[in-house]
Amino acid sequence: QVQVVESGGGLVQAGGSLRLSCAASGRTFSNFVMGWFRQAPGKEREFVAAIRGSGTVTFYANSVKGRFTISRDNTKNTVYLQMNSLNPEDTADYYCAVKSDSGSVYYTQGYDYWGRGTQVTVSS
Repeated sequence: QVQVVESGGGLVQAGGSLRLSCAASGRTFSNFVMGWFRQAPGKEREFVAAIRGSGTVTFYANSVKGRFTISRDNTKNTVYLQMNSLNPEDTADYYCAVKSDSGSVYYTQGYDYWGRGTQVTVSS
């Protein structure tokens, strides 16, 4: 069993920045793909970003490319999502998820463990 805990959400004005953190338990953290998803009210959960175990390969949704950066620190079992140039459309609950390093990173079905989410609100 892997425990996943997100933190760092909050309220920010449009154009501002936030950094989300996600801590995952497990001695094989560096073997996991870590992903960030988000879900706005009334919408389906959508892919935001993912990072392979080595930290050298990353993936982004088109909507956040160039604004968000995913990174990880395997010594701390933690993955980060730096979010810059935020806009009200980024308002959502953000979820961190864990999967093995096989298959697509873009779909929720591929992830085995999820955190409870952290809320991000961007005011205009």
